[in-house]
Amino acid sequence: KVLPACLLVALLLLAPALAEQQERGLIFNLDVGELCLQSAQCKSGCCHRLNGLSLARCAPKAAEFQECSPKSIYGVYYKCPCESGLSCDADKTIVGSITNSDFGLCKDPRDSFRR
Repeated sequence: KVLPACLLVALLLLAPALAEQQERGLIFNLDVGELCLQSAQCKSGCCHRLNGLSLARCAPKAAEFQECSPKSIYGVYYKCPCESGLSCDADKTIVGSITNSDFGLCKDPRDSFRR
């Protein structure tokens, strides 16, 4: 049988990484900067791309006051989700989700109670 084109491209892109990652796993537990197809592959939990034409790479999660995206089902982000304990204060509308423009800022939810 013939492999689907997207699977073939993914395998070709990941081939160099696969050879170096025997001790960490083949396509999971990837470090920041390594090529990825989904966030589940990254140690950080964020597979990030700069734009629709760029290759996605593992990136650190967003820190407090950095731009973020709410967690999504897509698995690849233009802005990483927030670090643990922070929430992404973004407009979570269906339009923003579809157009990938639902960015916000990471905030500590406990700050709203401190006055």
